[in-house]
Amino acid sequence: MCMLLFFVVVKLNTHFAVIVQGDQALNLRCQCIQKESKRIGRYLGKVEVHPANSHCRETEIVATLKKDGQKVCLDPSAQWVKRILQRKRLHTAY
Repeated sequence: MCMLLFFVVVKLNTHFAVIVQGDQALNLRCQCIQKESKRIGRYLGKVEVHPANSHCRETEIVATLKKDGQKVCLDPSAQWVKRILQRKRLHTAY
């Protein structure tokens, strides 16, 4: 009986396991459902680019706001977002 309970617990743990990368869970789907195209400007904090992969066909650009740490998806086709990405590439090239 004890062994059966042990195997059930192990099975449940492996069934509900989450793939973890660093301290964040790795989402196996697109993160951006809505994309902000209006300029955010000085409220932008960190900007992350998530390239297209097998779980999401689109490149996703996620910005963290300075004020409250909220994450916002940016529209990669917006001109102001393209300028930010270009500056980011130039900055990280050196």
